[in-house]
Amino acid sequence: MSKMFDQWRMRSPYYNDSHHEWSYTVRRFVEREISPHIDAWERAGMLPRELHRKAAEVGILGLGFPEQYGGTSEGIDRFHGLVTGVELAEVGAGGLLASLMIHGVALPPVIAAGSPAIKERVVPSVLAGEKIIALGVTEPSGGSDVAALRTRAEFKGDRYIVNGSKIYITSGIRADYYVVAVRTGGPGARGISLLLLEKGMKGFTQTPLDKMGWHCSDTATLYFDNVEVPVENLIGEEGGAFRGLMANFNGERVGIASSSNAYAMVCLEEALAWARERETFGTKLNQNQAIRHKFSEMSRQIFATQAWVDRACDAVMRGRDDAGEIALLKIQGTRTLEHCARESAQILGGASYMRGCKIERIYREVRPNVIAGGSEEIMFDLAAKQLGYV
Repeated sequence: MSKMFDQWRMRSPYYNDSHHEWSYTVRRFVEREISPHIDAWERAGMLPRELHRKAAEVGILGLGFPEQYGGTSEGIDRFHGLVTGVELAEVGAGGLLASLMIHGVALPPVIAAGSPAIKERVVPSVLAGEKIIALGVTEPSGGSDVAALRTRAEFKGDRYIVNGSKIYITSGIRADYYVVAVRTGGPGARGISLLLLEKGMKGFTQTPLDKMGWHCSDTATLYFDNVEVPVENLIGEEGGAFRGLMANFNGERVGIASSSNAYAMVCLEEALAWARERETFGTKLNQNQAIRHKFSEMSRQIFATQAWVDRACDAVMRGRDDAGEIALLKIQGTRTLEHCARESAQILGGASYMRGCKIERIYREVRPNVIAGGSEEIMFDLAAKQLGYV
């Protein structure tokens, strides 16, 4: 458990008793259902489907989603979601949060723009942990430039014929449903639509990908070879998907910044526990001034990032979020993670290079946080444009 976050949360005006109680609920779930098994899941390369059902029973999957579909929304705000991410980060495996909570980015477009029939068919089963949903946007030809995607959906008769591919799709092997961005019109943002595809559709196949990190999260390339998709599987209006996808990114980027900071806390706390026990030249490692300064600098960055995360989360809740500021926040969060992972590894020395050490795993998983939701370079450019520097 993160003592650092506990102390922060108790002092912060953004968190109340319901957030504290929820934190302990998720923490107990992690200790009981995840921590004893995470190493085995990392070796297996994916999470068991049963974990989704167990997480649903506790209320983790339905948090913040409409109650009519099996979610819990009354008295719930975005800080409950941040708390969830921090507690899930405690095991030091980024693939857990990415894969178990993938519905957090895949379901919102369905709920916001899907037909009543699609919502009733898809949302309750996902929130109950019975089905898994994935989001398919990134393509081999380009990542962050969503407006340039090439996967094509031609309308013929009463259905769309989809051809193309997607890559780096989280939960792409285990998913039952896929919310896929396709081009139904001309070039640019206005030609993009969303379709709901389902595993088993003729011509729709998935291939697993091996990764540096996030081992317990199955990641896939999706292939579409004349896949026939019923017209009723269109999510929202044809050609109207781009704005919704971009709006979805703001919440995702705040979440990435928050979880990155949570992993930074894990690194610091594991390194501190080591430094308090490890002796070098006849004294505890944490008695060395150079080591103490490392902890102080890591703390400085973590506290600054957490304050910014809380502020941004509050702005999103109030509808006052700024895409440029959130882009910079994502960079702040991932750079804090990168710094803390490196410094913690330096403190542990050779021990940080051994499997079974949280820092070893987190160090390998810095890059997907930097890249996911928009690369660092794209975020800097977006911020410059949004803040009027261009």
